[in-house]
Amino acid sequence: MNSLIIAVLAYVGFIIAYRTYGTYLSKRIFNLDPNRQTPAHEFEDGMDFVPTKKEILFGHHFTSIAGAAPIVGPAIAVMWGWVPALLWVVFGSIFMGAVHDFGALVLSARHQGRSVSDITKDLIGPRARTLFLLLTMFALLIVIAVFGLVIAVLFTSYPQSVLPIWFEIPIAIAVGYYLYKKSGNSTLAGLVAVVLMYVFVIIGVYFPIEIPAFIGGNIIYTWVVILLIYAYIASTLPVWVLLQPRDYINSHQLYVGLGLMFLGLVVSHPPIVAPAVNMNVADGPAFLPFLFITIACGALSGFHSMAASGTTVKQLDNETDAKAIGYGAMLMEGALAVMAILAATAGFKSLEAWNGHYASWAAASGLGAKVGAFVEGGATFVNGLGIPLDIATGVLAVLVVSFASTTLDSATRIQRYIIAELAEDLNIKVFTKRHPATLLAVVSAFILASINGGKGGLILWPLFGATNQLMAGLALLVVTVWLLKLKKPTAIAMVPMIFIIFMTSWAMLINVRNFIASGNTLLLVLSVLMIALEIWVIIEAIFVYSSTKKTIMDENIKA
Repeated sequence: MNSLIIAVLAYVGFIIAYRTYGTYLSKRIFNLDPNRQTPAHEFEDGMDFVPTKKEILFGHHFTSIAGAAPIVGPAIAVMWGWVPALLWVVFGSIFMGAVHDFGALVLSARHQGRSVSDITKDLIGPRARTLFLLLTMFALLIVIAVFGLVIAVLFTSYPQSVLPIWFEIPIAIAVGYYLYKKSGNSTLAGLVAVVLMYVFVIIGVYFPIEIPAFIGGNIIYTWVVILLIYAYIASTLPVWVLLQPRDYINSHQLYVGLGLMFLGLVVSHPPIVAPAVNMNVADGPAFLPFLFITIACGALSGFHSMAASGTTVKQLDNETDAKAIGYGAMLMEGALAVMAILAATAGFKSLEAWNGHYASWAAASGLGAKVGAFVEGGATFVNGLGIPLDIATGVLAVLVVSFASTTLDSATRIQRYIIAELAEDLNIKVFTKRHPATLLAVVSAFILASINGGKGGLILWPLFGATNQLMAGLALLVVTVWLLKLKKPTAIAMVPMIFIIFMTSWAMLINVRNFIASGNTLLLVLSVLMIALEIWVIIEAIFVYSSTKKTIMDENIKA
């Protein structure tokens, strides 16, 4: 199959979906109002609540939700065949993921910029809120610990990315000052910043940086410690100083990277060499339900509701911007996931080469293998334009590390918000403050990461996929109850909610069986606890849904 045809069809589908289904949601379901005050204006403080131009906030939100996940998930899921992966990414993005993100953003905007977890108290009940907050904290703890490791591994695997990634920080600070303090031109700032970034990418290719192992003789652990210290500093600064401008620069990197890969497809249009469908994966899990767990970002991901109702909503300048940011950014992530699928299936010279990389689930599921499939496969596309292969590899490696760094920053800041919300509920005043809450977020992740020389997050990583999709299901559940109370059609959120909760519960039960067989008591206990929490929240929501439905029916009868 020609990879160019697949890319064109998928991208045209995303454009049509944005202009049709996205518009329907905006006007008929959420009734976006340009005159309604957003939390960014209502609580403007120059720190977290900062009204932001749509294009800049789009860059922040997109790079926060993308990270490395829409690359690594599809790069492993193609083992079941490129057709199932592609269908889930395209239709999942349009009808599930984008609805989830859009709904979470608007829901939060209508509730003072609070997190979806916190809003659960108003819509379902205080117990459900506390349980949801605890689940969110657990998921973010894993994200912070593991993404510190992810970036450390990427720095080690692609030392040419180190120089441009760290030089991006002063560039971003300069852009933030120019835009926020001098009211500069955002387009000009973005273009200049990206040009500077690619200058450093080229320099980095010829001057790769490998640091000595300062801590415990372990390079990975040394990087993890440095990155967590950085995450603390970055997440306590005002958003306009570093987070916003760096994400804006990273979004431009994405446009360039996707554009180069797409042009490479136009020029070389390599055939897809991987099998269309492959249900016999050596030592791998079952296609159902694990396809829908393996590809989360790029189709549907619970982390997105945390980002939308965490950092993004606090910067939403106008409610009508929510369509582009909530719905559009998810479709853009779907576009990235499509390119990851093509890089991992058409970026190989032959079926034999593909089989060599994907010999077994264990061989292909390592972080280096997954990222390598995208970076090197994508670099092959870019090389078709005449760009030297080492430069193309450097460009894509920096793109992946930039996205992973943004996820680390945003996850740490969001964890601070969640800790503060929970501390307010428990009347622990010290952790409602910015620095103590951030310190707790970073130190807890550091303790987890410190196990096994920086790789401790991997202990809990087997739980993250299911936990993440459980969060997506619960966020859609809250949106469903909210829409019902507004007397709006609920199917747009309820159908995806039922689907993903069913698939996630199925996967969690299989995991429980596997943990019992392997004698992994820690993961077994945590899995059972999560299933119990899930059931608890769902039961409470069903009672609320039923009583609300009855009230509406009674009102209709009286009318």
